[in-house]
Amino acid sequence: MSRASLQVNVREKAMKTARLTRHFVIPSLLALLAPIVLFAPQAYAETYVAGQLGMTFPQALSSGKVTQDGLGDFSIADQPLKNSLMLGAKFGHYFSRAKWIGIESGLSFANPHIKEGTVTLSNSNGSASGTFGGVHQRMIIWDVATLMLRYPGYRLQPYVGIGPALYFATLKGPDAPPGQSATMIGLNAELGARYYITRNWALFGEGQYHRARLGYISNDSNAAADPFGFRATYSALTFSLGVSYHF
Repeated sequence: MSRASLQVNVREKAMKTARLTRHFVIPSLLALLAPIVLFAPQAYAETYVAGQLGMTFPQALSSGKVTQDGLGDFSIADQPLKNSLMLGAKFGHYFSRAKWIGIESGLSFANPHIKEGTVTLSNSNGSASGTFGGVHQRMIIWDVATLMLRYPGYRLQPYVGIGPALYFATLKGPDAPPGQSATMIGLNAELGARYYITRNWALFGEGQYHRARLGYISNDSNAAADPFGFRATYSALTFSLGVSYHF
């Protein structure tokens, strides 16, 4: 075989090899890279607004103390509360130079009413019980500034948060004329996970724990008022689902 024929055969084989490479190797690389591109960490927007809907499971009002003038140093037995739907909204931001740290503010509404039942008052002289008709309790909680810590960069982002909350509570019912209210600073803690379905939209689910020492004191100056002023500890777990928009 002449040298010219040999060079032609070599070139033809090289061209066939190149075509086979493009036909098989390139699609294989694309198939390998596709999931990596889809699920690799991405630089999502860091500021967001969100809406959420959930269920609040309050513990009984505990460690109750009568504060009404003229009634002495009475303690109040725990008062059970009803479960309630919760509606909330959030606004937050994660810092670009420390993507795992952020700040969030949220507002939520719930109605953990005080259940009908027996109420027991007690002091050093003894105790007395009576029938309680139940009271409507409205709870508005402003999570003022929650410090957020997350695992950043993935479509699925677990997070935790803790910070102060401002509680606005009101009582209204047969035994609670409008106007009796309580405002107090308390605790907010949350644990959840967010999943990005697009670059801007995400779904999230979380659990929140709220706790505050409420003081219904609007009637303290009136010894004949009904109901009497009192203080009690409010605590509740809330589980919710929500949608957030990131920009």
